[in-house]
Parts: sequence; C-alpha cells; structure tokens
Amino acid sequence: MRKTKLSVVLAALLTTFAAPLAALAHECPPGFPDEPAVSKHMEQLDIASGALSFDAIGDHGKALFVARFNVCDGQGRPATTGGGDKRAADEPARLRTSAPDSDACAGCHAQPRAGGAGDFVANVFVLAQTLDPTTFSVAPELSNERNTLGMNGSGPIEMLAREMTVDLQSRVAGLPDGNHTLTTKGVAFDVMISGGQVVASRGVNTDLIIRPFHQAGVVISLREFTDNAFNHHHGIQAEERFDLNPAKGFDADHDEDGVHRELTVGDVTAVTVWQAQLGVPRRVISKDNDERHMARRGERVFDDVGCTLCHKPELLLASRLFVEPNPFNPPGTCRDPNVCPEYSYDMTEQGEGPRLEKGPRGTAIVRAYTDLKRHDLCDAEIRHFCNEQLAQGRPAQDGKPGSEFFITRKLWDVGNSAPYGHRGDLSTITEAILAHGGEARASRDMFASRSYRDQVALVKFLKTLQVVPEDMRRAIAHE
Repeated sequence: MRKTKLSVVLAALLTTFAAPLAALAHECPPGFPDEPAVSKHMEQLDIASGALSFDAIGDHGKALFVARFNVCDGQGRPATTGGGDKRAADEPARLRTSAPDSDACAGCHAQPRAGGAGDFVANVFVLAQTLDPTTFSVAPELSNERNTLGMNGSGPIEMLAREMTVDLQSRVAGLPDGNHTLTTKGVAFDVMISGGQVVASRGVNTDLIIRPFHQAGVVISLREFTDNAFNHHHGIQAEERFDLNPAKGFDADHDEDGVHRELTVGDVTAVTVWQAQLGVPRRVISKDNDERHMARRGERVFDDVGCTLCHKPELLLASRLFVEPNPFNPPGTCRDPNVCPEYSYDMTEQGEGPRLEKGPRGTAIVRAYTDLKRHDLCDAEIRHFCNEQLAQGRPAQDGKPGSEFFITRKLWDVGNSAPYGHRGDLSTITEAILAHGGEARASRDMFASRSYRDQVALVKFLKTLQVVPEDMRRAIAHE
C-alpha cells in the first residue's frame, strides 16, 4: 500500500513538472550574458506517449552526451559531494581528483568517437567524489584510479545481465542449505545457501544481480551509470535521483546551485537509449591474406590457452529487445512504471549499426568475449591488478577488500580501445595478457609458453575486434 501511494505521488509530481519538449530551458545567473549548453529538455511523458520517434530520442541523448555543460545548465554542485551528500559550502568548487572533473561525457568517452573509450589522461578517481572535505590526493587509500571504458554494445550487455540475473535468482528457490553451483548462459557461480538465502557467493553479489558496468562490476544499468556519472563528473543532478527521491526529501535543488530539474527523467531515458543503441563492435578483417591467416590462427590459440573460459566468444540473448527502465535499478534510479513507463526497441532492427546479430527463434547473439563475472586476477607473484584498496561494492574475502577485483573485460572492442588495464597504464595487448594472475594465471602462463609466432597470431586476432571505423560503419548501414 505504501509503495502504491508513493507511485501515485511521484506520478503526480511528474505530471506537474511535465512540459513541451522545447519549453524547459535553464537561465543563467543574474549578470551572466551567456546561455545554457542544452537549449531544450525532454519529458518522459512525451517518450511514453509515442510522440517522439526513436531517432528523435537518440538525437537528444547524443546532444546531452556531447554537450559541454556550464553553470547555466546547473553544472557544479556547490553544496554536495559526488555521492549526493551535503558538504561544507566553502570547499573547492572543482577538483581534477574529487570532481566535478569534466564538462562533457564525450570529454572522456571519445575514442575512436563519442561513446568510446578514453586515454590515460582522462582517468578518473572512483570514490574520491564522495569525500568531504574534498581532496587533491590520488592515494589508493582514498580512491581507485580507473581508465574510461567504451560504451559501444552496452545495450546488449545490460540485457544479458538482466536475463542472467533473473535466471540465477529463479534457481535458488527450493535449494537446501549448503554450497551450490548456479549456472546461467554457460557461466557458473558458486554460492552458499543458509535458511533459503544466499549468504556467500563468488563472482556476483549475494543478491545475484549481475552488475555489468564499471570495471569492478558494481553498476546495474546504463541508467544508474548515467545518473551517477552526470552528478559525479559534471555536477548535473538528475531529478529522479534528487528532485523526485523521497530519501532526499523531494529536494528540488539538492546541490543548492539555484537550478532545478537539471536533468529530467526523459533526459536520462534519452541518454540511456543513445548509449544502448551505439553500434556493436565486431570483427574487422584485413584484406591481406597473410594477416587473415594469422588472425584465424590466433583465434585458435586464444581458445587453446584457455582464454575463452572467461572471455566467452558469444552469449545468447533470449530476447532481441532493449527495455528501459531496468527492473533491478537501485533507489534513486528510476524504475517505477508510473514515473518512467517502459520503452523498448529491437536491437537487431534499430540503432546506429552494426546492430546485434539475430539468432534462431527470436534470440540474439552477443559476441562480447566476456562472462560478466567478477574474478580475482592476483596471486603472490603477479600483482598488477592488486593496487586497489577500496572495495567499491565488491565483497571482502580472505581478509582482502574487494578481492574479486574486476569483471571480465569485454574484448569485442580491444582492437581499437587502447590503452589497457583498469588504469589504462598498459600500452599493448601483450602487457595486458602477462599482467593476468590469480584465476587467470594458468591461461597467462600457457600464452607465455607458446611460440613467438603463436603469440603474434593471438594478438593479431584480438586486434580484429573493434569498434567499427566510421567509414566502414556507414557502408554496413547501407548493406
């Protein structure tokens, strides 16, 4: 009953806030002869009503992704941390470490084009944004330094995670207490059950929700990722996270910068859909016969040394639809159908292309080279991935914080998404392979023991996995 009442309240608030597409435009503070970077905002009601086309929603999402926000848009968060907590008003307004640290999403997600990965110079310091007072320090006890990941193919990845989550959670019912292995889409997760509940797990949280975003595998959806990033990096606050959030007291100007509705529910939907529909990475094959032969050999070596045990070449989606919002979204990220009614599109038919490959009987094939599972890549000898001291939502095990350090990296864009590693401090694919320890040590050692020619072939194979270059993408779109 309480949930129903809350839904009605939120729906009423949204209806009150609703405005035509171009009517909501922020104004600059008095004395500023400037204008906002974003000239219009999008309402969720316009999306839900069908008044806006798929392309119109995507175009607005891209405009928000590449916009260089300024104070007229609500850029900055003078009274709050990047985690949304109130802080001392006399703290520095902008810091490269504690943030806001960027003017545009595309400032970091830029390689090979908007929505892609980032250079080492664009690294961020995860969790530093929550500190009060803010800090200039980049010490590992205060933050986890991370390189920017590419967003291409993120729609299919989110839907894989949702299907795996539903499957895992459905398998728990009726299991006796004790240790069990739950398998979904060919990926196995070890869990311990007590009193009908999962009390311990490996590779996933005990709630069995697959979190496919962030290198640590801690963010559920593109929408959650978007809400968090806008607040963290730009100081642009989504109304669903603050204005409409009962936990924040329905606070219309939580960061106290004088700007309301900095990012509407419809805006977040648009940015989410635009990221979801970005072209899916795929194989880019050389026209040179020798190069093609070596790449085929490298693919066999990749399998022979065991890389495919975690970097699974393909996973099968039961549905071809991307459906927004995610039903597993956390509080402060819209999932209430009264506020953000469901919006969906076919990932094999719509989007910028290349699009998701169709499978049999309404399925779709995701060739992402991942298992969406967290793994510990550290051992006594190989320590490259052991530098982080903050768990960031990952469970501590054996006395180590966040011991399942990272989710299996998606390799479908590895050919043009350098640099490598969670910090972006590895310049070559070979360095990234040799840095694998822990659960990946056996495969790493098998690679190291292969002939030089086999090693070259494996690297050449991985370099064929790319975000498709723009000229090729246009040609594919007209096939």
